Amino acid sequence: MVSERVLSAIGEAIAAMSMWELGAVVLALAYLILAMRENSLCWYAAFVSTAIYLFLFWDVSLLMESALQIFYLAMAVYGWWAWRNRGDVQAELHIHCWKLRTHLLVIAAVGVLTLVFGYVLHTSTHAELPYLDSFTTWGAVVTTYMVARKVLENWIYWIVIDSTSVYLYIDRGLYLTALLFIFYVVLVVIGFFQWRTIYQREQAAVSE
Repeated sequence: MVSERVLSAIGEAIAAMSMWELGAVVLALAYLILAMRENSLCWYAAFVSTAIYLFLFWDVSLLMESALQIFYLAMAVYGWWAWRNRGDVQAELHIHCWKLRTHLLVIAAVGVLTLVFGYVLHTSTHAELPYLDSFTTWGAVVTTYMVARKVLENWIYWIVIDSTSVYLYIDRGLYLTALLFIFYVVLVVIGFFQWRTIYQREQAAVSE
């Protein structure tokens, strides 16, 4: 049965996980949970997790994914700087919303980059699902910046990106990673409502 093959593949994937990979996964989850709570420690978890993934991807010849981790390392440093605390008072960066025009420009830019890089991958490589792969990559780049800037809508972007990633990983037989991203989607939904509550509370305090 298909379900038995899937479960078997998941079991094999778990057995094949190295301690480094397991550590990277745990730290990646810690990053997301801490980010949901606006805890600047999330960027420490992100930095170490990303550093591990950089070498893991390089070791298995996933060169583009490895190079992308360099961007994530830089964003982890930037995110920590932007979120850093000054004594007991958090820096002046608060959860906020982008204007509709900004979202339209960002979506258009991601769309163009997806088409351009998807076409290059499709015509010059043997990449599977090149357009979806390009979309998740560029979408993640933009959304990571949104997290660092505490843009509320980042969680909505992540829902789309992570859901698309689930399909990609299932298509490639990476069932364990697909399960991880399904869990991510659940956490992202929770994160959105947590940040929205904080945002609404801060806006109410300002208007008083």
